[in-house]
Amino acid sequence: MAAASRNTVNGNQHRGFSVSSDDDMIDITTTGTVTERSIHYDDPGVSHFAADGDEIPGIGQYEDFHTIDWQRDIARDRMRHRYIVKRKQNSLFDLVKGAHDAWSGWVCVLLVGVTTGVFAGVIDIGASWMSDLKHGICPEAFWLNREQCCWSSNETTLSFDIGNCSQWLNWSEVLGQSREGAGAYIIGYLMYVAWALLFASLAAALVRMFAPYACGSGIPEIKTILSGFIIRGYLGKWTLIIKSVGLMLAVSAGLSLGKEGPMVHIACCIGNILSYLFPKYGRNEAKKREILSAAAAAGVSVAFGAPIGGVLFSLEEVSYYFPLKTLWRSFFCALVAAFVLHSINPFGNEHSVLFFVEYNNPWIFFELVPFVGLGIIGGVIAAIFIRANLYWCRYRKTSRLGQYPVTEVLVVTVVTAVIAYPNPYTRMSTSELIYLLFRKCGVTNMDLICDYNRNFTDVKSSIELAPAGPGVYEAMWLLVLALIFKLVLTVFTFGMKVPCGLFIPSLCFGAIIGRIVGVGMEQLAYNYPSIWLFSGECSTGKDCITPGLYSMVGAAAVLGGVTRMTVSLVVVMFELTGGVRYIVPLMAAAMASKWVGDALGSHGIYDAHINLNGYPFLDSKEEFAHTSLAADVMQPKRNETLSILTQDSMTVEDVETLMKETEHNGFPVIVSRESQYLVGFVLRRDLNLALAQARRAVEGLRPNSLVLFTSSSPQQPPEPSSPAPLVLKNILDMAPITITDQTPMETVVDMFRKLGLRQTLVTHNGRLLGVITKKDVLRYIKQLDNEDPNTVLFN
Repeated sequence: MAAASRNTVNGNQHRGFSVSSDDDMIDITTTGTVTERSIHYDDPGVSHFAADGDEIPGIGQYEDFHTIDWQRDIARDRMRHRYIVKRKQNSLFDLVKGAHDAWSGWVCVLLVGVTTGVFAGVIDIGASWMSDLKHGICPEAFWLNREQCCWSSNETTLSFDIGNCSQWLNWSEVLGQSREGAGAYIIGYLMYVAWALLFASLAAALVRMFAPYACGSGIPEIKTILSGFIIRGYLGKWTLIIKSVGLMLAVSAGLSLGKEGPMVHIACCIGNILSYLFPKYGRNEAKKREILSAAAAAGVSVAFGAPIGGVLFSLEEVSYYFPLKTLWRSFFCALVAAFVLHSINPFGNEHSVLFFVEYNNPWIFFELVPFVGLGIIGGVIAAIFIRANLYWCRYRKTSRLGQYPVTEVLVVTVVTAVIAYPNPYTRMSTSELIYLLFRKCGVTNMDLICDYNRNFTDVKSSIELAPAGPGVYEAMWLLVLALIFKLVLTVFTFGMKVPCGLFIPSLCFGAIIGRIVGVGMEQLAYNYPSIWLFSGECSTGKDCITPGLYSMVGAAAVLGGVTRMTVSLVVVMFELTGGVRYIVPLMAAAMASKWVGDALGSHGIYDAHINLNGYPFLDSKEEFAHTSLAADVMQPKRNETLSILTQDSMTVEDVETLMKETEHNGFPVIVSRESQYLVGFVLRRDLNLALAQARRAVEGLRPNSLVLFTSSSPQQPPEPSSPAPLVLKNILDMAPITITDQTPMETVVDMFRKLGLRQTLVTHNGRLLGVITKKDVLRYIKQLDNEDPNTVLFN
């Protein structure tokens, strides 16, 4: 007998050919859909593990816009692991190989954390420099932003805060004009608009020409990918490069967007690219998603300087499959990323957080009422924003506007820059505005918002309650205008063809509302310090109300309403600001915001965009409350023809004809058309690859060659002139997930969610009736929700 051994490499059942003169059969062995449940090592028809042999390229992989089979991929990894453990005792090389396999996951997340921290530092520094470039330049060192340029100055912090640092030149001074006056204002206005247009046009052009997937936030797509969907190129190297550069440009253009959401996409791109250095993760889609979950945590960690919040964000918001091992690695990855970013120190201070708060006043029990009120307001504003943004995005997709993405970006940029410049609170970057709103008024803070009638006789003296001056009232009106402006512009900005996040704009909406409410409460305490509401805390005249705290709570409320985050939001907020003692107000606002948001709309912004784009995402948070059965959903319907393969009566030509006439991603294998008892399931892709390899490598293969999905010969002996049959048993999954036709759909949907199924076979008394795929489930749910079932994206 001339035979090539049947092998397994890295746990995959192996791919070689054997021609046996005993039974005159051509046997092509490969992995494909076999799970560990269907493998019996003593069965001569199943390959044993070996270390040699050539793999058939592509077997076990997935095509674009298809969902993965979690059960198969996890089983493949267990088989690979058992094989390595079994070989560890054979030699020193196998022992080292086993040790490498054990720590490769930790090394991978270490590299992801380091690389993510470096990318975040570069993006922060670049965005800060280009944002300040709209206002002026540092002639002595043009690569420094305004803050860094003024570090070398001996001038006071006061002059720096109001922008009078002599080291930094406004564009009017660069062009030979004075710093103040109408001419300086006009020159500054024109340069602001010109730089914004330049940055936005570059960002849109780069995205359109090199990486269309680099636009938007990326979190809806990341959630879909982590649920087991394949989007080729979405986490590739070009997307990483263009998203990073485009993000700096889009933020610097002054558009109403943030860089925090896209940082999750950038981190996942890094995780995807680095996972290919480790075949354990690069060749197994289910294992790769463990690295992507850790990368998502690192993305939030470097975006906000909140490593614990990043882990909880990955667990609560984006990850679909999150075992304890992934939790540990996510924590480690987020820690490394935060450490690297802190070492780079892009903010130029000792704090690794964006909006460090310096107040530590206790809050009064009654203040829970306005905190919950802020949560309700945040939920209402979030619901209005989500509906308006979805309406505009739907219009963009269905109208001619979607054909001109660059023009749309330029128009929105011009409108944003022209309206933003006159208002100082919209002219500054959104992060600076949030920091200003979070700050406590003191001696050195001379903004309009801190124009109180106070007499500071001693810098170190405590700040007391004081009446608001005219500057405070002017600031309130400007903030109201800024809120309306940013809310409207963000509706049109989020979803454009540039990298754009929603975390910072959402925080800004809430921070403005919170500051206004906080100033109102502060003036109430000043005018009526002895009323029972304040429990006597304000009767001594001390500063008992902190408007910055209200701003912080309001920011959490709106962000919670927009994203529907709860636990991770609270942790991100107190890590973001350092205000650990304000966890209870943040929790109250976050829960109120979520309840109100859920009452006004069932989805957060990311889930809403998943539905809008038709991504195949089964949300584990939703319940299936209908009383239908599997027979109502399965394909084909009753009295329709089922596309199947038989185990020993179809020829190569029959199989190829079936694949040409159908578009199914896989085929059930039955005993015979007369006896439709289920044998197993074979994927279309694996069948195609196996037939193509057999045509190249086997000379005796003919169109009338029998295709056998069993190790035994057919019952009737073949004629002497007939060609040798082709044995494809080893691409067959002999233990597919099956249900009966009377299984409630509630159970079926739960199986798809928790087991990560790609399809399940429907039987009745052991006989095959049909197939239910993930696409069938999604379409059925959309039909029940009175939505168009044809919007489901994948094949």
